[in-house]
Amino acid sequence: MPIKGFTTTIVHRDRLETIEHGSLHKPIHANVAYGYEDARDLAAVFQGKQFGYSYGRQVNPTVTALENKISAMENGIATACFATGMAAIGTSLFSLLRAGDHMISSSFLFGNTNSLFNTFTNNSIDIDFVDATSVAAVIEAVTEKTKLVFVETIANPRTQISDLKAIGDFCAEKGLVYIVDNTMTSPYLFQPINVGASLIVNSLTKYIGGHGNVLGGSITETGLFDWSTFENIYDTYRSGDPHKWGITQIKKKGLRDFGASLGPEAAHHIAIGAETLALRQTQQCANASLMTAFLEKHELVKAVYYPGLESHAQHQRAADLFRYPGGLFSFELAEGVDLWDFMNRFQVIVKSSNLGDNRTLAIPVAHTIYFEMGPERRASMGIDESLIRISVGIEDGEDLIADLQQAFAGLGG
Repeated sequence: MPIKGFTTTIVHRDRLETIEHGSLHKPIHANVAYGYEDARDLAAVFQGKQFGYSYGRQVNPTVTALENKISAMENGIATACFATGMAAIGTSLFSLLRAGDHMISSSFLFGNTNSLFNTFTNNSIDIDFVDATSVAAVIEAVTEKTKLVFVETIANPRTQISDLKAIGDFCAEKGLVYIVDNTMTSPYLFQPINVGASLIVNSLTKYIGGHGNVLGGSITETGLFDWSTFENIYDTYRSGDPHKWGITQIKKKGLRDFGASLGPEAAHHIAIGAETLALRQTQQCANASLMTAFLEKHELVKAVYYPGLESHAQHQRAADLFRYPGGLFSFELAEGVDLWDFMNRFQVIVKSSNLGDNRTLAIPVAHTIYFEMGPERRASMGIDESLIRISVGIEDGEDLIADLQQAFAGLGG
């Protein structure tokens, strides 16, 4: 089948392989072990000499089908799926870094990623957190022990956008692994391979799965990095195409050894959800534009953070890089407005965590997902005590505006 548009490619990706009984979707293979008529074949599969399935902690046909779909979405050469997005990040870094190594990370990180990285610093991995909206900060932080750079496309919740292209060019020049977390944009809005990413992270729980009913994560190898230059690749994995050595080590030392495996039923849910990614995100981004335009003009709102607004510090960068500016934004209430009274008046918008859901979700950031950081760290990241994060859903836009209007009206605004 020739390559078609984004949605056509994803909807029909399974049919590029043979599917049992003519099914249109790869079925759920709810099994752990795989038998072989010839024991030599079993040994060859374990040794990586021929393709096959060995044990469910590492491989499963349903999960493989999802991995192939994500690779197609990201224009990558291979993908490894995990039980969660955090498992994908944590096991990948564990696989690639060793004691004494140094990495550079954006300081504007998702809360759990920030927590994980701080744990790495307690285990002999040195990490510098920098303002990645400028490549200059990354350049200044490089040492002779630097192995990789980690950034997110759009920061959660303040929506800062890393200097993605310039950082990618710098990493290529210096031979550094460049990991880009694409969760906030997804492969539909942005493909990090276009800015030189070595590895791409996706929390499949979010926009790709899209329905708030399943957890999952993935790492995609782009094929741009020559892993033969990366000294942390074990001799065991230095065979075959060097561009796949990284993802092979992640699968073996991360997925296999830590066992944070994605189950086949979860993989099936994610694969079905992925088919409507473009349709959902188009609506979510349109709704986000409506809501932020309304909020930016409201007298009871102090600030709105959304890349689609001209007031956003990286507005032009977002316009240059992304198909749409995303389905997530945050805003601060004016002084004197009670955060709890305001949020409790929502009737359509759901007070909940998560993002990328079909439903519009709101959460008070400083009091929930960033609470453990403490006030000093929150202040350094620009997290105001009144900051509300909105993950925009696919509802009718006018209903979301009406919900905001009635919530403000109840406060006298």
